[in-house]
Amino acid sequence: MEFIEIVKVIIIGIIQGVTEWLPISSTGHMILADEFIHLNITEAFKEMFLVVIQFGSILAVVALYWKRLLPVSLENKKIALNKETVIMWLKIAVSCVPAAVIGVLFDKKMNELFYNYTTVAVMLILFGIFFIIVENRNKNVPPKINSIAEITFMMAFVIGLFQLIAAVFPGTSRSGSTIIGGLILGISRTVAAEYTFFLAVPVMFGASALKLSKFGMNFTPAEAITLLLGIVIAFIVSIITIRFLLGYVKKHDFKVFGWYRIALGLLVLGYFLLLRA
Repeated sequence: MEFIEIVKVIIIGIIQGVTEWLPISSTGHMILADEFIHLNITEAFKEMFLVVIQFGSILAVVALYWKRLLPVSLENKKIALNKETVIMWLKIAVSCVPAAVIGVLFDKKMNELFYNYTTVAVMLILFGIFFIIVENRNKNVPPKINSIAEITFMMAFVIGLFQLIAAVFPGTSRSGSTIIGGLILGISRTVAAEYTFFLAVPVMFGASALKLSKFGMNFTPAEAITLLLGIVIAFIVSIITIRFLLGYVKKHDFKVFGWYRIALGLLVLGYFLLLRA
């Protein structure tokens, strides 16, 4: 495997690790990255790679939060069920329902209709504006929900509907849509971010497993190195990004990400319009 290809994979891994957790759309960034970073791989492998690389991001959440994610614990040498964690996973399951149902029924059709630079740019800008509006509305208003345990099953379902928007319209950002849904419901920024992290585990694991099963395990040595390296880089960068985001939102709001989304959306739209001119 050539050195330049290793550098390209590292860059893609960094983009994945950062944009998966910051509410700025990994799809929008990957579309731009694909214009300038041409990996020497087949189209079939690239399609699988860009999804399965998310497994590194999942592992980062598990590594940082494994104690809170495990529904069982060891007490007095006996396995005990953690009721609060079980209820949390039930809420996460409820949040997964809308996107899972629509995804199974209309995944191919949605990709045909909406996976294009115009949709990505519009959703980047639109949800960037939403972030600014919601944060301005919430200014000096204390959150009503300050822990995941306080999130009701109805709230979990509403957050799932916001996740569905991201599943249908690329550029929305899965983390961005669920966080903004949480903010609208009166959930604190920290809790909205953490719930988004936990919700990503089954969603991204399922997507990665599905893509990997479709592609199969017949990798060339170069493909195996590419996939493993991408996952490792995404894992390391995701840990840094998650810690940064949690520290950031304790003192700041999400408006900076809203402005960034608007700027990126205009960049995506302008670039492809000029390219086609």
